[in-house]
Amino acid sequence: MFDNTNKTILVTGCAGFIGSNFVPYFLDKYPNYNLVNLDLLTYAGDLQNLKECENNPRYKFIKGDICNRELVEFIFTEYDIQGVIHFAAESHVDNSIKNPGVFVQTNVTGTFTLVDVAYKHWMEKPFTYKNKYLPTIHNQQSTEASLPRFHHISTDEVYGTLNETDLFTESTPYAPNSPYSASKASSDMIIRAYNETYGLNTVITNCSNNYGPKQHDEKLIPTIIRKALAGENIPIYGDGKNIRDWLYVLDHCKGIDIVYHTGKTGEVYNIGGRNERTNLKIVDKICSILDEVYPVENNYQLSTINHQLKSYKDLITFVEDRAGHDRRYAIDATKLENELGWKADETFDTGIIKTIEWYLNKYKKGYN
Repeated sequence: MFDNTNKTILVTGCAGFIGSNFVPYFLDKYPNYNLVNLDLLTYAGDLQNLKECENNPRYKFIKGDICNRELVEFIFTEYDIQGVIHFAAESHVDNSIKNPGVFVQTNVTGTFTLVDVAYKHWMEKPFTYKNKYLPTIHNQQSTEASLPRFHHISTDEVYGTLNETDLFTESTPYAPNSPYSASKASSDMIIRAYNETYGLNTVITNCSNNYGPKQHDEKLIPTIIRKALAGENIPIYGDGKNIRDWLYVLDHCKGIDIVYHTGKTGEVYNIGGRNERTNLKIVDKICSILDEVYPVENNYQLSTINHQLKSYKDLITFVEDRAGHDRRYAIDATKLENELGWKADETFDTGIIKTIEWYLNKYKKGYN
């Protein structure tokens, strides 16, 4: 059982990409927290991502569905949950186009279940927290920070698509264009409603495209690396000129940490890396680095199947664009930087090298 002098936070979906980077970072930084990780372990969740945490006495994994209200209520009661950081979501746009119902169920119904249970567990009635959760006389430096808080992790895709010059800010109107982004926009609105209607202590963060270790193979950057190393065609949608703002995953985790602890209740904070790149630039950069650090002639996997290949760039292939493919995303993180003091530590050039090193190790092991 956990040390009951520590606060226990429920984190959801942390066997996935961002959460599995967040958990070890958070446990290492804060010895006064316990973490309960609720994850259904769908295709995107892998407990191998959290191997370094499994024996930590302040960490517990529970396999289950965030839509299962009985289970969520049990967890809140059993562990006296005093905070939620909600990562769990269906997140791949292509999959949302094929099967939108799953995205509505997980992202909308699941978020509602979590926030409604949190409200009923922490509060007597609207705008009145239960006495046991009110800050003590010795801990009144910030009432908002001391009250149980629900932190909802969202995406820049809720804002739709951009022209060539503007940036998404926290006041940009929502205009989701895919079933995925529509389900995330819906979940954001549910969180907002619980703050406005019930006075629940909530914050929302909307992030740009994350990259780094532990990302699922289906995502763009792992796909580029994996296909290149295997000598397979590297598929790029449309003309490859869609632009994304790339954020190194550990920088995102640090932003979540800052917002959870110091963000103002009811506020939204955008977290972006100020690293805009077209998909073509991304694939070109990765292939250039691979050509340098693991050239084709040193790649045994390739030498047995393709003797003509000179550069990984020769594998780049354009495929039919996907439906509803937004042209450009770019986040303005000024509010987070100015009000809470966050700043990204990694540029894309430094972060992508760390990322490639991690996947090289992973994929080369798979070939040996």
